[in-house]
Amino acid sequence: MLIHTEFTIEEIHALLVKGIKDYFQKCNMTKAVLGLSGGIDSAVVAALAVEALGKENVHGLMLPSEFSTLHSIQDAVDLADNLGIGYHVVAISEIYNKMMKGLEEVFKDKKEWSVTEENLQARIRGTLLMAYSNKFNALLLNTSNKSELCTGYGTLYGDLAGAIMVIADLYKGDVYELAYNINKDSEIIPINTLTKAPSAELHPGQLDSDSLPDYEDMDPILYSLNEGGKTPEELEREGVDKELLSRITSLMGKSSFKIHQIPPILNISSAPLVYPQKCLIKK
Repeated sequence: MLIHTEFTIEEIHALLVKGIKDYFQKCNMTKAVLGLSGGIDSAVVAALAVEALGKENVHGLMLPSEFSTLHSIQDAVDLADNLGIGYHVVAISEIYNKMMKGLEEVFKDKKEWSVTEENLQARIRGTLLMAYSNKFNALLLNTSNKSELCTGYGTLYGDLAGAIMVIADLYKGDVYELAYNINKDSEIIPINTLTKAPSAELHPGQLDSDSLPDYEDMDPILYSLNEGGKTPEELEREGVDKELLSRITSLMGKSSFKIHQIPPILNISSAPLVYPQKCLIKK
């Protein structure tokens, strides 16, 4: 479902491709790297980057952990093959286990699994992506979307790292619509990527819906609060479920500190999350 109804999906597509081109030209850079998880967000960013920079200038790193599913790895490989980009697979399990071993004494009184273990995996991935970025003079493309950023569903110094946030002004519904638009002539993004339930795969059986309201319920509310400029009280009077609204606004409030530490956003809307860095796309 398209959330940014003030645009057509074709306009969004063109704005983001142009934004990538312009940003790389301003930085005097030609090469990009990104993490390929097998999910919808990284698939869309990879496809946009290839269109903007050329397939020879885009490289993917697949960074599976012990919790990554085989189908996600295969989806990432299929995407890279469809786009014709180079890629490497670098498993992070051994690195993660060594780091947890190093922290064993520190964590001895708090051995239960928590978000700490999940965030450590994300930060290992961020470190490896930045290592590639430094070694090969390639800008790291961030793949977080606006639904995640609004609600804090991202790890500082991990999956929030990057030189530019390509889809951070698109809600999850917009990302899906963009993916279908990318596939309109041929299958570039694997069908399985489009149809499976979103997951960060940081613990067994994890789904985004374990931590967040369903995107189809949440996205219109986020749009009304951000682009629509409405207050929670106004939305409640309009009939929005009070419990759902309270959960969303609570997530937004608790995570607002992260917004001040994220990379520049390719902005398309009137309400980007980082106001000092808006208007990177010249319309």
